[in-house]
Amino acid sequence: MTVPDTLAFRAIDEAALNKVAAGLAAGLRDGGVLHLRGELGAGKTTFARALLGAMGVGARIKSPTYSLIESYVTGDLAVHHLDLYRIADPGELEWLGLADLTAGLHLLLVEWPERAARALPSPDLVVSLAHAGEKRDAVLAAGSTRGVAWLRRLRKGIGSGENASA
Repeated sequence: MTVPDTLAFRAIDEAALNKVAAGLAAGLRDGGVLHLRGELGAGKTTFARALLGAMGVGARIKSPTYSLIESYVTGDLAVHHLDLYRIADPGELEWLGLADLTAGLHLLLVEWPERAARALPSPDLVVSLAHAGEKRDAVLAAGSTRGVAWLRRLRKGIGSGENASA
């Protein structure tokens, strides 16, 4: 059996989306980069909150919409959740100290990564969320061998449930 580099979940509710995020969280202890894509209200922050909660972040998990970045520590891993919706030009990222955020063992969760152009590290995984009526579609696409390993773990953990397809 080959490992897919894409895993799709169709017409899932918020509880199922949270389950996908929690299933993914188990494999992220070694750090990496996740890009979260989707329209306003598609569930990017919901996904990030579920992921961070499953990783053991005990602090209140706030949306970084206005602060642009919220940082957490879980074990030896520094986790930085960025929301770049309000970024008008990729040059504005300089003052965020992106180089400092990627030093050491880190996980970057980036909402609206397209606003940063090439200023961000390449993603290990892209999570694309879309409205599907009252539910959501989620497509997870690996961007590296690390991302493929994450998808392999997730697929093994959730089986064929949750409306998943490779």
